Amino acid sequence: MPPSRKRKATAAPAVVQENAPATPGASRRRSTRIETSANKRSRYFESDSEPDLDSEFDDGRAFGAKSAQAPASGGKRGRGRPKKVKEPTPDEDDYKDELADDDDDNEEEEEERGARRKAGNDDDDDDDEDIDEDAPPKVTFIPHVKLRDTGGVDYADDRLHQNTLEFLKDLKANNQRKWLKSNDEEFRRSLKDWESWVTTMTDKIIEADETIPELPFKDVNFRIYRDIRFSKDPTPYKPHYGAAWSRTGRKGPYACYYIHAEPGKCMVGGGLWHPDGEAVQKLRASIDERPRRWRRVLMDPAFRRTFLPGAAATAKGNKKGKAKPTQAEDEDEDEKAVLKAFAATNAENALKTKPKGFLAEHRDIELLKLRNFTVMKKLPDSVFTSARGQDEMADTIRAMVRFVTHLNRIVMPDPGDDDDESDEDEEG
Repeated sequence: MPPSRKRKATAAPAVVQENAPATPGASRRRSTRIETSANKRSRYFESDSEPDLDSEFDDGRAFGAKSAQAPASGGKRGRGRPKKVKEPTPDEDDYKDELADDDDDNEEEEEERGARRKAGNDDDDDDDEDIDEDAPPKVTFIPHVKLRDTGGVDYADDRLHQNTLEFLKDLKANNQRKWLKSNDEEFRRSLKDWESWVTTMTDKIIEADETIPELPFKDVNFRIYRDIRFSKDPTPYKPHYGAAWSRTGRKGPYACYYIHAEPGKCMVGGGLWHPDGEAVQKLRASIDERPRRWRRVLMDPAFRRTFLPGAAATAKGNKKGKAKPTQAEDEDEDEKAVLKAFAATNAENALKTKPKGFLAEHRDIELLKLRNFTVMKKLPDSVFTSARGQDEMADTIRAMVRFVTHLNRIVMPDPGDDDDESDEDEEG
């Protein structure tokens, strides 16, 4: 025990002689603790090999040296790494000055803008106070164009107003969303006019073909909005109105009647446009097995006169320079001309070669190549605006009823229909 007391007595003065300042014992103890903690921190960070921590420690020592010179408050300092005392650097002072300059510049700019607009606040702080976080987002208002004058002509259900056709002309020339938004009232008025016209025309089509049901407007009308996701044409709208009537409306597997309202391109048509593969196979089988039925439908006088008027002239030209034909030869020439005219009408996406399973020498090979089975008749714009326009269109529809019924019997026969019953006289 005595040797240990002797070692303690000699160890303490050695520490005091190294670090003791010329101040009383209290300050001597404080400086001893600071020296000891500094040594501990030095050993701790020196053992760490990360350079980022070393640089942080160097910065901490610089700030700690300034804080150690400040008068002590009497409380004990906590152990561990001393807190950094951040002094404003010249860069920070410059940055604050730049912010102040920016505020002054902003105020001057606001004053200039306020003088130009004769409204608003001149101070950015006032602008910040006026911001309401709960307010709805800002909306850009597009002024609506004034409605076109009616010219003293009232809108009627059984005819289109001339303003509706004028709107479609303008839409074609200005096919942009912004333009349509600014002309929204005119668009709504023309769409309502078209809806009333389609509704009254539906009654006349039902009178011509009793298989057509009375469907709502949305089921027969084609909207003007285009799907441009996979299209090379970026225009967002179709510059026309269109409607299709079938047993299931504008959609479905049935042949339909179609009316198209577009200034300079008005028309009425019908049939099967792009039928699916199964329907095409049924149609080709019918052409091959029952050619007389197809000829009777296509040779119908009203149908030929309305949709294939050029066939008669073609047949007449084929007879020139020949001896007077017999009645059978005359009928044969007419049939060939009608079939050729019908095939030419649907040649847009027809096959270039014979379809699979048929010979190239088939007598109706041109019909077998078809993938569309439609007819159409161009109309003047005045048909839509005249008092008797719908009656004229109804006559055109009636000339097509037998053709549409024929197609539906092939692709979608009604229950109980015997497709072979009336074809005992078909040629082999």
